[in-house]
Amino acid sequence: MKAVRFHEYGDPSVLRYEDVEQPAPGAGQVLIRVAATSFNGVDGNIRGGFMQGPIPVTLPHTPGIDVSGTVDALGEGVAGLGIGDQVVGFLPMAGVGAAAEYVVAPAGILTPAPRSIPLPDAAALPLVGLTAWQALFDHAKLASGQRVLINGAGGAVGGYAVQLAKNAGAYVIATAGPRSREQVATAGADEVVDHTATEVTAAVTEPVDVVLNLAPVDPARLAALLTLIRSGGVLVNTTVWMPAPSDEQRGVRGIDLFVNSDADQLSRLVALVDSGELRVDVAQRVPLAELPAVHLQAAAGELHGKVVIVAPGI
Repeated sequence: MKAVRFHEYGDPSVLRYEDVEQPAPGAGQVLIRVAATSFNGVDGNIRGGFMQGPIPVTLPHTPGIDVSGTVDALGEGVAGLGIGDQVVGFLPMAGVGAAAEYVVAPAGILTPAPRSIPLPDAAALPLVGLTAWQALFDHAKLASGQRVLINGAGGAVGGYAVQLAKNAGAYVIATAGPRSREQVATAGADEVVDHTATEVTAAVTEPVDVVLNLAPVDPARLAALLTLIRSGGVLVNTTVWMPAPSDEQRGVRGIDLFVNSDADQLSRLVALVDSGELRVDVAQRVPLAELPAVHLQAAAGELHGKVVIVAPGI
């Protein structure tokens, strides 16, 4: 089968589109005929060798944490899935990824794919959708009537976070640049702050209950966001290389989010997609052979929106 792999860490030039042996599922696993994977920022960090501590992959490594596809074979002991089922999942980060024609996945991470969107587009959901869900509900405990500031809402996680927060009955303030302002407003933000034109701390005049930081701001700017949070509130930070600040005197907690694969939560996101309450936005659909060019775009800061990587023959 065809796959994209890197045999050593480095810049996007280390990625190779090559022939590899098709895997076979072991006990508790399924073989998936891949429809698509997607590009996530962490893929570039893993390829560059910057995540060897928290995400120790084995070289040569196939990237691609998200997967959508069709069950092709079942390993021993797998129940609840059948050959031909369309599924979606968030693969183990340190395992073999889905930038290939086939991938083996633990059966327990998979959930039925959305029926209302094309199967390849479903690969745009798992990692970023679960990040938004876990940040808002597992960690921030967001409730109806609360005020939430989503800093860096123009990215893929932000798009889901705005929709989920609004669906939960929150008042949503979002920061975004001119390129993504309209998209963030369409997602349901009550206020959109152009972070290129004004400081967020000046634009937000009433306290918020929750800040979700998705932007790679410097530590001083991240700490300044604490001043916008009411006593007893929470700041959830996804830029985990920079620890979340807290304000113990006012009881404002800072939480660093490490996203987890969770099939139950993913199935709830799928249900929201199929009910029309959650929109999956795909900026580009790129053939698997062109994945190195996507990494190159991302490294140059030229990748905007969620990119789905489509397997050959789909």
